[in-house]
Amino acid sequence: MSAGYNNGIMANILLGVTGSVAAIRTPLLFASLRERGHTVRIVATRAATYFFDVAAIAGTPRSSEIVVLDEDEWPNECYQRNDPVTHIELRRWADLFLIAPLDANTLAKLAHGLCDNCLTCVWRAWDPARPVVLAPAMNTLMWQHPLTAQHLGALASQAGIAAPPADSSAIIDAINRSQVRRIVPPQVKELACGDVGIGAMAEVETIVGMTDSLIRR
Repeated sequence: MSAGYNNGIMANILLGVTGSVAAIRTPLLFASLRERGHTVRIVATRAATYFFDVAAIAGTPRSSEIVVLDEDEWPNECYQRNDPVTHIELRRWADLFLIAPLDANTLAKLAHGLCDNCLTCVWRAWDPARPVVLAPAMNTLMWQHPLTAQHLGALASQAGIAAPPADSSAIIDAINRSQVRRIVPPQVKELACGDVGIGAMAEVETIVGMTDSLIRR
């Protein structure tokens, strides 16, 4: 862990970004976390890079010390024994894993333990005793789909919550009472697709505040 983390001041934060339109806020979230004194690295899915300019954050050529993509986990050259394993190195480096936005597809993967990209491999290798913050973002009907509650319930079970409730809001409340996991619920607003309803990612300030509060525990 970073020295500052032990004092409740700063941490090494791994920011996971998935393929929701809310990923357009990645530069702002990245900058806001750094302004709080945290050291931040990004691990992004392929779909996520459609929504934000990787080069604006990580430079050209891209610095993999700032933004990690799947090709860093599986480069073209053949693996040699003792080569670093990217998702394990990220897990060792990070004090806290923040996934914002968390899209419906990745939520399903986390719930079922699938690990077919670097981000989900980090999740599968993550020490469950270490802090996690999740900020879901998806269309209203996707959020209200029965599968979403099932997947949130699976995350609650993974967090050691026995017999989690069936309602998404109640599940989130139960998870947020745990020691090391937080879900920042989506908000109601006009979505990028034009629909109006719940599903938009929480405000950046809310996510950063939740992250800070968990770090300081």
